[in-house]
Amino acid sequence: MAARTKHYALLHFIVLIWGFTAALGLLISIPTVEMVFFRTLIASGALALLLWLRRINFRVSGQLFALLGTGGLIALHWILFFGAARVSTASVTLAGMATCSLWTSLVEPLMTRRKIQTYEVILGLVVIIGLYVIFRFEFTHALGLGMAIISALIASVFTVLNAKFSKQYDSYLVTFYEMVGATLTIVIFFPIYQQWISDTGELYLSPSATDWLWLLVLALFCTVYAYSMSVELMKYVTAFAMNLTNNLEPVYGILLAILIFGEREQMTLQFYIGTLIILASVFAYPIIRRYQKVQRYNQITSQRKLRETS
Repeated sequence: MAARTKHYALLHFIVLIWGFTAALGLLISIPTVEMVFFRTLIASGALALLLWLRRINFRVSGQLFALLGTGGLIALHWILFFGAARVSTASVTLAGMATCSLWTSLVEPLMTRRKIQTYEVILGLVVIIGLYVIFRFEFTHALGLGMAIISALIASVFTVLNAKFSKQYDSYLVTFYEMVGATLTIVIFFPIYQQWISDTGELYLSPSATDWLWLLVLALFCTVYAYSMSVELMKYVTAFAMNLTNNLEPVYGILLAILIFGEREQMTLQFYIGTLIILASVFAYPIIRRYQKVQRYNQITSQRKLRETS
């Protein structure tokens, strides 16, 4: 019981850290792509040093490209995530990220060949209603919300992949190769970004002293520590508990954003109504899933008793 309480407390702390990352991205002045590059580069170096000090074998036996490819997905996820916060607000971004658990409910069956549940589709429609409310009254933030939703979809994919990796390798080793993959992906993307996307046509690779401070917090605290611990917790915490707690990230993040940025993060009443609809849906998902498991168990038990008495 004590160990379980410790794991749940750590998970809540990690989700609180993730809720802070959207606001943290707004405190860093360099462009989004360069910011993610420095985040993954610093994290890769710190993790390499940590693995060497802990004398952990770097060998991953045939999974190298899978881990590096997952890192590429993470890079895209973070670019969209921080980009969404900059073209809209941290609150809008976190509202879009609230769809992650429901994306996972659809992505996981496709990746693991599990049957899609009807109630999951219904809850997905409820989320669309919540997003419609936000789009209708916060249409000026449509681009940011759309980017956040795509970011959430990508997050659901690498979350399912990490659930598998966590059972095979040390969590810091998984994070190391994924951060290396993310860094390499951005380096490959730089020429395209510089030619077609960057406003100035130049790469901004000279952060200010303040930017370096926040980049270190983002890379070491929010990535090396928080991300690695989330992979580690997948060994001890059920997917039910993980998804349920992750749904609190928008709540934590929106509250932190309002505390940090004040009126800049104040949205219309309809925005918060739409966000509450989304959160109600994602909170209902694990509750319904748990109810169905209980019903299935009771049904199996009743059938067993009937066979024994017949």
